[in-house]
Amino acid sequence: MLPEPIIKLIIVDDHAEDAEQITSVLRNSGIALRPQRVASEEELAATLESFTPDLVLANPACQCVSLTTVARALDGTGKDVALLALADKLTDDVVTTILGHGSVRGIALRNRHDQLQAVVRRELDALNTRRNVRKLEAALRESERRCASLLDSSRDPIAYIHEGTHVRANNAYLEMFGFENFEDVEGLTILDLVAAQHTADFKDLLKRLARGEKPPPRLDLTAQRADGSTFEAVMEFATATYEGEPCQQIVFRLPGSNPDTEEELKRLKTQDPLTGLSNRAYFLEQVDEAVAATIGGKRDQALLLLEPDNFRAVLDTVGIAGADDVLRTLAGTMKQRLRSTDNAGRIGDHTFGLLLCGCPQAEVQQIAESLRASVETAIIEAGGKSTSLTISIGGSLLGEKNAKSQVLLSQADDALRVVASQGGNRIDIHDPGATDKAEAEREQQWLEMIDAALKGNGFILYFQPIVSLQGDDGEFFEVLLRMRGPTEEILPSHFMPIAERNDRLLAIDRWVIEHTIAELGKHARSNTGKAATAFVKLSTLTLHDETLANWVDARLAAASVKAAQLVFEVPEAKVMTCLKPARDFIERWRKSGGTFGLEQFGSGLNSFQALKHIDADYLKIDRTLTTDLARHAENELKVRELCSQAHAAGKHTMVEWIEEASSMPILFSAGVTFAQGNFLCPPSREMRYVT
Repeated sequence: MLPEPIIKLIIVDDHAEDAEQITSVLRNSGIALRPQRVASEEELAATLESFTPDLVLANPACQCVSLTTVARALDGTGKDVALLALADKLTDDVVTTILGHGSVRGIALRNRHDQLQAVVRRELDALNTRRNVRKLEAALRESERRCASLLDSSRDPIAYIHEGTHVRANNAYLEMFGFENFEDVEGLTILDLVAAQHTADFKDLLKRLARGEKPPPRLDLTAQRADGSTFEAVMEFATATYEGEPCQQIVFRLPGSNPDTEEELKRLKTQDPLTGLSNRAYFLEQVDEAVAATIGGKRDQALLLLEPDNFRAVLDTVGIAGADDVLRTLAGTMKQRLRSTDNAGRIGDHTFGLLLCGCPQAEVQQIAESLRASVETAIIEAGGKSTSLTISIGGSLLGEKNAKSQVLLSQADDALRVVASQGGNRIDIHDPGATDKAEAEREQQWLEMIDAALKGNGFILYFQPIVSLQGDDGEFFEVLLRMRGPTEEILPSHFMPIAERNDRLLAIDRWVIEHTIAELGKHARSNTGKAATAFVKLSTLTLHDETLANWVDARLAAASVKAAQLVFEVPEAKVMTCLKPARDFIERWRKSGGTFGLEQFGSGLNSFQALKHIDADYLKIDRTLTTDLARHAENELKVRELCSQAHAAGKHTMVEWIEEASSMPILFSAGVTFAQGNFLCPPSREMRYVT
């Protein structure tokens, strides 16, 4: 899944502490932010020159910047920015005053975090919708321009007819009928271009079309040119729109043209050459049409995605040469179960899509099960060898709630990933009309996997080396957590949110700490001669655990590991929501000799303000500021500023997710202490520096 986009936020408020609280509340709801606070008109003007916000939260009670000034400044940028008023409470006077500003789109209550988060998300969704509409409008204009260009350059004589009258015709059409330009035919009825012996029949056809009847695919008749001469022609009809109005597209062909050649060209454009199914581009067009039909009121549609399980193992059996045979056989099984209203396509290397139309939910499940069972029992001949295969099927019913192509595809893909991670040969079909129930069942499945991992050592630790850029002695490792799945390892982003909602974070944190200490002890006994330091992520719930420090001390003593070899780290924004427990925990941990780090540092309005409360040794700079530094000058300046302030405060700085060489010279010159990323060294199951 793609990460959420970073929202650029401006908070207009007199007090930095209040603005920081708002930032933390929004971050804790899962909104990725890059915030700025302004407290004067000069700051507002300067900020808007270099920082184009997506959202502005303005306190109407701000002494130095009025809501009117904020609204006027945003209007002056010419950008579409969501402006919300940030109020302490609502009264009739407050509502009247705020909504009197036409630019204010809503009111967020500072002390009602749920309402604040809901209003902000609603406005961000609305902003995203407006931006997407503008993109679609621009794309539509570009498509219309290209269509007009293609129409004019087409060798086929084509015209668009609305209520029997020409509204558009290309050059080939004008040339066929002897007109010099479109003005000569504009307003002329199509009946005027039909020879007298066919006029009565054609007039009757126009009447039927006006009543909404379908046109015939072809019509043989005698056409009449502008000079009165006639010729035999074939007319082909297609329903179309022109400038938003329904019309008929008419193509004139001479009787000698070859429709079979045109049909073959169409087939080549829309068909996957290996499987004979629709190709990716055409299948996605069909998905778009199905979504549009749902918006128009059509029901009982669904999208299924299919993948062979353990495809790499299948290739090991049949070889690369046999892979095509496997895919063709799978496509053939799908074709056998296609109804006339369905469409199947190959949308990836070994991923297939099945679009079901006019298919109730129960029938969708039956079709999916029939496909799964047929593949499971089949013997596949491929590459001169025999093999068997199972498939995973993930899908989603199509309804008003998910009537967007990307949403539909994402939901179907998520369902496919779930069944694949559970061992495959399964079916999971998302029902947007019963989301709560489906999510609860899916969450329960994940929870059972988490509990099983805790009981049976189903978690895996990876250790990614952290490279010292300033010559510090010793070896340093970031501890990364994974969970064993039936077929592949599962990233924390999939199971940690579920663990948090179901009170499993404390248990997971203790599992990670205990096994990290064991690895530190193992590393010490390996006689490498270098002390190892491990950075372990903690949840904020663990910071509230008063028994943790004593528990850690006991584990350290048993493994003969020093507390200084263990660095606990928590994101800056999360620490700010539990300052007292965090401070108490760090003080207790320091007495044992341990150290502490702040992750995602620099993402707050005034990150160094947190150091007044949290005595952190390591500051891991937020990755949004350090990704591809060579191309973002403003981020480079921010990183240099953070490093300068950190060194002055006696803190170590760290940068993670280094994926490219171009950032390294900048990190060196900025004075970054430690760097981590796949470019430098990939993670390993053991504490060792991979060269």
